[in-house]
Amino acid sequence: MKLCGKEASPVGLGTWKMGGGYWTPDYSKDDLYVSIIKYAIEKGINVIDTAEMYGGGHTEELVGRAIKDFDREKIIIITKVWPSHLKFHDVIESVKASLKRLNSEYIDLYLIHWPNPEVEIEETMRAMEKLVNEGIVRCVGVSNFSVELMKEAQSFYKIEANEIEYNLHHLEPEKDVIPYCESNGIKVIAYSPLAQGRVLSDKRVIDLAKKYGRTPAQIALNYLIRRSIPIPKASKPEHVDEIVSSWNFQLDKKDIEALK
Repeated sequence: MKLCGKEASPVGLGTWKMGGGYWTPDYSKDDLYVSIIKYAIEKGINVIDTAEMYGGGHTEELVGRAIKDFDREKIIIITKVWPSHLKFHDVIESVKASLKRLNSEYIDLYLIHWPNPEVEIEETMRAMEKLVNEGIVRCVGVSNFSVELMKEAQSFYKIEANEIEYNLHHLEPEKDVIPYCESNGIKVIAYSPLAQGRVLSDKRVIDLAKKYGRTPAQIALNYLIRRSIPIPKASKPEHVDEIVSSWNFQLDKKDIEALK
């Protein structure tokens, strides 16, 4: 699948809680997380998802440190602007700050992290258009947007992707959001693809893992790969290896149906 004109790995790497949480940085495991992101890139994962909110921007700094020794043109960086920064000039200021932290000349995919009913989507999308025209951002998208909100945003500028919660315990997007995206050339990026680990104890998933000689995580991710780019987090090299091995097999149709 192509994302913003680049070939994307079937699974990306999420960075939530690497380097801190909700607007709060944590520097205690910086070297570990930089090494994990580097290892993921070396193993073939080239989609790295982050946001200005993660660790109050510190997570973006870690991503910037990790990617500096790689060919930037082969890496797809996704970052997001927080809903309180969706006014035109705030978007511009946010993206400049993200670029500095990422130590990059451009961002591949810039997303509206959550909708904000107090700011007109048109105003935000005009700022996004300006960023693309200036080459600061390759393409833009949204996150946590309903079909109606996507339609509204699309009326002002092209949307590349919608990042949504999508996992085997949250399949509601298959009813409306994902079909709409597929019909309109919008990529789906799946956050919380393992439902914070809950799907790993799902008996259906465990049984299929035994059948295919895989891990429960690989079964869960493989299901999602058909219609999205899942972005699990990894905190150990073996987690990265597990993720990479989730896209080199195919579930039977009857097994896919059994998971729905």
